[in-house]
Amino acid sequence: MVGLRRSSLLLGLAAMLAPPALAACDAPRARQEAPPAASSAARAPDRGAAAQAGPARVAVEARAMGTSLLLAAHTSAAMDEAAIRARLEKAIAEIRRLEGLMTTWRPESELSRVNAVAGKGAVEVSPESLAVIEKSLWISERSGGVFDITFEAMHGLWKFDEDIDDNVPRRDDVERARALIDYRQIKLDRAQRTVMLGKPGMRMSLGGIAKGYAVDAAARVLRAEGLSSFFVQAGGDLYIAGKKPDGSPWRAGVRDPRGKDANDYFAMIEVEDHAFSTAGDYERSFIKEARRYHHILDPRTGFPASESRSVTIWAKDALTADAVDDAVFILGAEKGLALVESIEDCGAVIVDRSNKVWVSKRLAGKVEVLRQPTDGL
Repeated sequence: MVGLRRSSLLLGLAAMLAPPALAACDAPRARQEAPPAASSAARAPDRGAAAQAGPARVAVEARAMGTSLLLAAHTSAAMDEAAIRARLEKAIAEIRRLEGLMTTWRPESELSRVNAVAGKGAVEVSPESLAVIEKSLWISERSGGVFDITFEAMHGLWKFDEDIDDNVPRRDDVERARALIDYRQIKLDRAQRTVMLGKPGMRMSLGGIAKGYAVDAAARVLRAEGLSSFFVQAGGDLYIAGKKPDGSPWRAGVRDPRGKDANDYFAMIEVEDHAFSTAGDYERSFIKEARRYHHILDPRTGFPASESRSVTIWAKDALTADAVDDAVFILGAEKGLALVESIEDCGAVIVDRSNKVWVSKRLAGKVEVLRQPTDGL
């Protein structure tokens, strides 16, 4: 699994929330294209005028969980720009609350406290952290252990975050760290809501799955606030709710893993009330001696997984999509598709190590492959 944190640029998808005249998937540029906010001191919102002008997109950008956030929705006769913006900000606040529980960057977080007493005792955690850990164990079991949140024991050996460098760790150092990777040593007491790591020196991180949970939580906030058409994006994790204001479906682009930039797509998918998560080898990586090294590490070897270039998972919720994408990436196309087909309401688009595109059965007819992905190292 990803034992290291994902980049804000791991994005392989973007919702087309622009008018049809705009040809590109444009979620990363939404703030620039959204209408300017009206000054509340200058004039009160005119709901009638807004309705006559048609729905206007409102987008809010922020940072949390080590990545970029983008949330967007459209105005309506019932909600003007200020009302939409307030609801998007409320959803962002929920993401940041969850970050405070699950980060390993803060010593007071729940995960940090569990890691601090590994092999010694259990720590009571919130229902939210417990839910994410339980989902992690679910995909660990389903994938034969290729997704494993105790991979945090590798932290510091590989450097793919802001401190990225091209030093390849010694194999014996990797093997020593790998001895502390074992999801079966995570002890849960659901009644007491406690978590314990079974061996001293073990560590866990939810960096490969927590953003999916946070995206779902933000979507729940927006639905509770009366929104039915919106999207929530956190790095490579995306949830799209409802349809466009004109009733047509949103479309999401699947990034070309060797394309020229994050907006270079080789396939498109129509989306309604579903999530996507993309795992790719292209952002947090370096090339050394004609080999690409990247942040998606295989716990069976301790080295970067080599079977895939990118995996995009389509699922009913972002937590499931985020849990499954890394596992499929590591397993490769054939075993990965078998895993995907075994999970209800789950699909995949895979670009394998040889640049071949694989589409799961549930996405047949839903995916438009525009061209062959760009080849290259």
